[in-house]
Amino acid sequence: MSSLITILLDPDIVFLRYALAAGFLSSISFGVVGAYVVARRISTIAGAIAHCVLGGIGFSLFMQEKSPSPLWDPVAGALGSAVLAALIIGVVNIKAKHKEDTVINALWAVGMAVGLLFMAKTRGYIDPMSFLFGNILMIGPSDIRLMAGLGGIILLLVLLFYHKLVAVCFDEEFLELRGVPAHFYYFLLLLLTALSIVLLIRVVGIVLVIAMLTLPAAMAGQMARSLAGMMGLAVLFSMVFTTGGIALSFGMDLPSGPTIVIFAAASYLFLLVLLGIRKRWQAQDQAS
Repeated sequence: MSSLITILLDPDIVFLRYALAAGFLSSISFGVVGAYVVARRISTIAGAIAHCVLGGIGFSLFMQEKSPSPLWDPVAGALGSAVLAALIIGVVNIKAKHKEDTVINALWAVGMAVGLLFMAKTRGYIDPMSFLFGNILMIGPSDIRLMAGLGGIILLLVLLFYHKLVAVCFDEEFLELRGVPAHFYYFLLLLLTALSIVLLIRVVGIVLVIAMLTLPAAMAGQMARSLAGMMGLAVLFSMVFTTGGIALSFGMDLPSGPTIVIFAAASYLFLLVLLGIRKRWQAQDQAS
C-alpha cells in the first residue's frame, strides 16, 4: 500500500491516477444505471447488449484498416452496436415478448462471434482479451474525457426522467393507464444501459461489466429503502470496489478488471452471510 501511495504522489507517473479517476467516474454509472438494471431485472438483457459491443468494435477495427477515418473509431462502433442491440431487444420485448429469451441469447452469441471474425480478418495482432476483460491501467486523458461526457449524459437523462424510469421499473401498467408512453421510457432505460456498458468496458471489460452493474446495486438494495438511496449506496460501493480492486491488483501484480470483480463478489457474499446471521439472531430473539 505504501508503494501505491508513493506512485500516486509521483508527478511523473500518471497512469495510476488516471485509473483511479476512471474508477470514480465509472462508479457513477455503475451505481445509478445498475440500480435500474437490478430493479427492472434486465441483467440478462444488459449482458446481451454488452456482448454485442464486441461485434461493433471488431467491425470498426476492420473498417479502420480498409479506410482510416474517425468514423471507424472502436468506441463509435461499440456505441452503435450497443444501441442497435438495445433497440432490437426493446422491439422484441414489445412485439413478441414470448420470443425475447431466444433473441437475447442469439444476440449474445452472434455479437461475440461477429466481433471475433472481424478481428481475425484485420491485419496485425489484435488482443481480444483487452476488450473482454478490460485494462483500467491503460486509460488515458481522452478516455477520461469520454467517460466524463457519457457519464454526464447519463446523469442528465436520469435527472430529467427519474420518476418515469422508476415507474417503468416497478409499475409499467400504471404509466400506460395515465397515458404516458411507457414503451418510450423502456427504450430510454435500455439506451441508458447501452451507454453505461460502452463507458464501463474499458474498466472491467465486456465479460465482467454485468457483474459491476449488478453487484453494487444488489448490495445497496439490501440496505436502502428507496431507489434513490439504492443508487447513492451503489455508487459508493462501486467506488470502494474499483479503488480497492486497483490497489489489490497493483500490489499483487494481477489483472485489474478481474480483481475488481472478485473483490465486489466477495463483498457481496460477505454481506449475505452477515444478513443471514442477523436474521437468525432476530428469529431467536422473537422466539425467546
